[in-house]
Amino acid sequence: MKKIITISREFGAGGGEIGKRLAEELQYDYYDKELILMAAAHADIAVSNLIEWDEKVPINFGFTQSLFNFYNKPMSEKIFEAQKQVIRKIGEKGHCVIVGRNANAILKEYDDCLNVFIRADFNWRLNRMKDKMENLTESQVAGEMKTIDRVRKKYCTYYTNTNFGSMEQYDIALNSSRLGIDACVKAILALVK
Repeated sequence: MKKIITISREFGAGGGEIGKRLAEELQYDYYDKELILMAAAHADIAVSNLIEWDEKVPINFGFTQSLFNFYNKPMSEKIFEAQKQVIRKIGEKGHCVIVGRNANAILKEYDDCLNVFIRADFNWRLNRMKDKMENLTESQVAGEMKTIDRVRKKYCTYYTNTNFGSMEQYDIALNSSRLGIDACVKAILALVK
């Protein structure tokens, strides 16, 4: 039985919902955005800095800057390192579902880890997110989706030297728009057990 499930996802594909349902079903701990707060506490970083720099790549990271000097790194570097340490501690404890934050790459050496990628057709994601982002027009929601997906890809490549969504990084990829959220949950549960 797998003790750690990581879920990477396209924006709006339902990865968070799938992760929550898996955690409830398995009685595992669930981690998503709260990893940001845990990382802040771990590294003594202000929460406002974490929110501002979450999933961002340094714009002008200098070549002469020491990668080993944590306190001289750009804020985004500090945040990634803090999240990485928190994710490893969570992984060592096991019995958890971790959504996002490149947990699949951070925990790649863990044998009892199932790495899942959730994707969905763009129009299905758009219709799903329009209901959740009622204040925005359809074109604004579409623009936001494209921006978030692009940022996630860039963040993944920069910090893990891997390609977001590339099957080499995951054990399984599921299309939630074709299978449905329920079938995705059932398929992952079957693999975990």
